[in-house]
Amino acid sequence: MAVIPYNEKEVKLLARLMRAEAEGDGQQGMLMVGNVGVNRVRSDCLDFKKLASIQDMVYQSPGGFEAPQKGYFYQRARQKEIDLARKTIKGSRYHPASYSLWFFKPAGNCPDQWYNQSNSGRFKSHCFYQPTKGDCPKVY
Repeated sequence: MAVIPYNEKEVKLLARLMRAEAEGDGQQGMLMVGNVGVNRVRSDCLDFKKLASIQDMVYQSPGGFEAPQKGYFYQRARQKEIDLARKTIKGSRYHPASYSLWFFKPAGNCPDQWYNQSNSGRFKSHCFYQPTKGDCPKVY
């Protein structure tokens, strides 16, 4: 059962986002990007209020993902990314992105905080950041 509303077009849209943002970090990295996207739709907090759909989340501007905003969101979703997107939509979570709303690729070490959110860990090239339960209870 899905943890957020979706349609088939949005599954492919999330899959494209996952590929564009984290293909270089492999399947696990793409799953974590999927977690962040699903968490943003679930959260209704901080920078992500009133995101009612995957489409709203993918194209959020300002404050959204870089791939759709900076032009490297052009590759189609392949079946493997579509399958990964379905896993995250169904609620599978992958540490350190389990409750994360943000990630980025620093030049060096992960800062302890990013936009006042705590670092939950690093996976390959990306650092992940999660809100507190008090700030965003729907993520948890």
